[in-house]
Amino acid sequence: MIRQDIRNLCIIAHVDHGKTTLVDHLLKQGGLFAAHEKTEDRMMDSNALERERGITILAKNCSVNVKGVKLNIVDTPGHADFGGEVERIIGTVDGAVLLVDAAEGPLPQTRFVLEKALKMGHKIILCINKVDRPEVQVGDRIQDVVNQVFDLFVELGASDEQCDFPIVYAVAREGWCTQNFDDVPLLLKGEKKGSLEPLFDLVLNRFKGPTVDPDGVFTMQLSNLSWSNFVGQLSVGRVIAGKVRKGQEIFRLGVKPNGEKFSEKFNVTKLFTYSGNREVETEELTAGDIGIVAGNDNVFIGDTLGGSTEIEMFSRIQVQEPTLRMIFSINSSPLSGKEGEAIQSRKLRERLERECRANVAVQMEEGDSTDQYFLLGRGELQFAILIETMRREGLEFMVGRPVVRMIKNDAGEKQEPVERAVLYLPDAFTGAVTEMFQNRKGVLAHYENMPANRVKLVFDIPSRGLLGIRSSYLTATRGEGLFSSELVGYEPYKGEMLHRKNGAIIADRTGKTTEYALSSIEERGVLFLNPGTEVYEGMVIGEHSREQDLNVDPSKEKKLTNVRAAGSDGLTQLAGIRQMSLERSIEWLDDDEWIEVTPKNIRLRKKVLQSNLRSVTRSKKS
Repeated sequence: MIRQDIRNLCIIAHVDHGKTTLVDHLLKQGGLFAAHEKTEDRMMDSNALERERGITILAKNCSVNVKGVKLNIVDTPGHADFGGEVERIIGTVDGAVLLVDAAEGPLPQTRFVLEKALKMGHKIILCINKVDRPEVQVGDRIQDVVNQVFDLFVELGASDEQCDFPIVYAVAREGWCTQNFDDVPLLLKGEKKGSLEPLFDLVLNRFKGPTVDPDGVFTMQLSNLSWSNFVGQLSVGRVIAGKVRKGQEIFRLGVKPNGEKFSEKFNVTKLFTYSGNREVETEELTAGDIGIVAGNDNVFIGDTLGGSTEIEMFSRIQVQEPTLRMIFSINSSPLSGKEGEAIQSRKLRERLERECRANVAVQMEEGDSTDQYFLLGRGELQFAILIETMRREGLEFMVGRPVVRMIKNDAGEKQEPVERAVLYLPDAFTGAVTEMFQNRKGVLAHYENMPANRVKLVFDIPSRGLLGIRSSYLTATRGEGLFSSELVGYEPYKGEMLHRKNGAIIADRTGKTTEYALSSIEERGVLFLNPGTEVYEGMVIGEHSREQDLNVDPSKEKKLTNVRAAGSDGLTQLAGIRQMSLERSIEWLDDDEWIEVTPKNIRLRKKVLQSNLRSVTRSKKS
């Protein structure tokens, strides 16, 4: 039967197109909060890192009641590095609201998330957001974007029913939308008052309720995991058949690493459902509900929970294969254990395995030694978020440079992943950016003039070429450029590519940096450290202006004499220090270097610390 009192849907879009802001106003206008009640912006970004960075990292559930129907809404990430969150959650819903920026149009992640939704057979509601942007007030930009989205539907093989999608024009920040394009100017001027009611009505009429078997044996597939300090592991998913009550004895049906299926019996200790953006305890979950089951700490995403071992297991959740891998190691620096918990290999392995359990887009492989492990993922930002999370847990460890995963075709030829990079930038910087991407084996596939003296460039470029390019791109465009990419497949190896042109400035002894020493060193390059910073032999303190590495003494002090000379005792002024954040360090890192991560500091160092055991001449590294 079809449950008419529930609608399960997700909000999908490219990063920064307004998903989380739209969900905020859906919750407010759904009657969740009183008129006088004060609410935060981006309520669904509950993770501290999400609020700091202004992006959604984890897919999260919420609900709102509209006209007697409960809408279970999933807010999904828009960044390509977190595409696995979209892939694993898309199967729990019955429809999707696709947000597209009225000025930028469909971008790489728009294509990725739409393709996943169409493959699941979901119906789509198109929401053209940010129609108040000044760029879209010129010409027929909004209609052009609608046509681009329709072309994308056709290109992705959507059915006739899916292509016949309704359209709403919205400004999610102000909490209104309309199906009538002629009303947009009136709403923008304030001559007409709007709300999100047209979108609510479309959701109720366009999307069907979940098809369920209320009298069957309890069946539920896990699409998400969470943790509670009070009840332990929380298993999130949609109930497909039957019902489950608190205290009931059920089974976890899973798969061992060797592919063998197994079952495990446990008792349900707690049940939760969603009310707004909060988890509310309940006595029972029935078919069609998206809810939470507690009672088993060994669950994995993709496991099946059931009332019997005789039920058919769901197939495991499949996501796109990782394209990058990064090595994680225990901290072996001279400062190990002084600023956090210097974990040993066993605890490092347990922490990485826990991450793989909660994130289906991440995989782990054994390293070359017993205290090193490879983590496989999709992008530098995904690795940076995990590293920052582990750092805030008080752990000390080291990571190496991300490396692209190569494959071999049937003929034994080496192939590498190639991505399609879409760039929006002021046309004044086109020449510099084109040269930058072509130097990294990029091929210009498309050039288009955009409103407001901007251009759209599309490059097909090896994934290796995108490593470390984001900071250089933002510098070249003075922070005004937008940059996104998607994996398009594997092509023959493009040849060697120099990752970083300049060498490193390296401390040749242990001590504390002095202003006197740094003032002479800064003539040779760019410094990363301030005076008074503790350093050790082999630690990177800056970037050399030449290709080779440079060993220096950053702790040298000025010799004191009893002879005074005019002007010799003046203050030393350093030109400037380049602050190396975690992401910037990952981009800068080369193959023979580590990032030492502690709760208090991010340090760069050479893998071989002793200066007499390593050469200062850098060969080309691909």
